[in-house]
Amino acid sequence: MFRANTGLQRQRALGTPRRVEGLTVTPESQALVFRWPRGAWVWNRPAAIRVERDDGTTERLPIVDVTRISQWVLGGLAALFAVVSLGLTVRNLKERS
Repeated sequence: MFRANTGLQRQRALGTPRRVEGLTVTPESQALVFRWPRGAWVWNRPAAIRVERDDGTTERLPIVDVTRISQWVLGGLAALFAVVSLGLTVRNLKERS
């Protein structure tokens, strides 16, 4: 767990293990918590699934959050288009004067 003086915490939590066809499956999540004197802001996301087999081997399968990746890509494209359009606007204003 990471703690900063600003009330920022990064936490990992394990869910309830479930037994499925000879496997023990445990969900894992991450949380980013920002606390202030009168409240808090919490952002949770799924991180991985831990799979333990009967022979004792354990495997961690990360969860890829496609929605979060697509939001970052769309945000980057929006920023790129904003910068290009601002550049074209400035260039057109210089040409007119």
